Amino acid sequence: MRNLVLLPGFMLNEHLWDDMRDDLATLGALTFGDLGQDIGIQAMADAVLRQAPERFVLLGFSMGGFVAQAIALKAPERVLGLGLLNTSSRPQTERESQGTLAQLDMAQRTPFKGLTSRALASSLHPARSTDRTLLDRLQAMALANGKEVFLRQLQTLRDSNAEELQQLQCPVLIVSSDEDKLRSVEESEEMARRIPQSRLEIIGDSGHMTPMEKPQELFAILSDWITRSGL
Repeated sequence: MRNLVLLPGFMLNEHLWDDMRDDLATLGALTFGDLGQDIGIQAMADAVLRQAPERFVLLGFSMGGFVAQAIALKAPERVLGLGLLNTSSRPQTERESQGTLAQLDMAQRTPFKGLTSRALASSLHPARSTDRTLLDRLQAMALANGKEVFLRQLQTLRDSNAEELQQLQCPVLIVSSDEDKLRSVEESEEMARRIPQSRLEIIGDSGHMTPMEKPQELFAILSDWITRSGL
């Protein structure tokens, strides 16, 4: 039985994959990683490894993609294949760090009411930025995670694995979206140049939330990659 481990992004959870869950289950047994209980990419990676099957195909979305890179570098003998979805290997910029610190300061002093409307809308394709169903689903995940997870994840500053990615020996799929305002196609292209045995796919007409915006297209890419890679 093939095992798939799926990691969500910032303030998301396993419901990120709801529109793909049944299809993904045809590829193997699903394990949904929890990135809400630890502070730091390395600590999150260790926590996922403790709960993961012995060997698995690993799919990491956005922040989960940074954790997935750390896992594949920590335990290459356990990761059969690596899918990096709408993510990057770039470290956090000074501007991003300052913004995060300001968010953290405010979050510690005020009740948690979920993510802002602006933050939610910016994660979607412009044509879907007012889609109430999608926005409500994203907010529901944020609220389910709650304030403590929000604080822990805000404190998780991103380091760069870029120079180490060339060490990866397993098949690697990199997926980007043409209208992603949070993680650019250029960032995906950078990873593809660094990683041996990598395959880059760009999904059209989608913002950052490809598992929710383009679930069928993303599943088709994942399924084809797994089959062609012999995973």
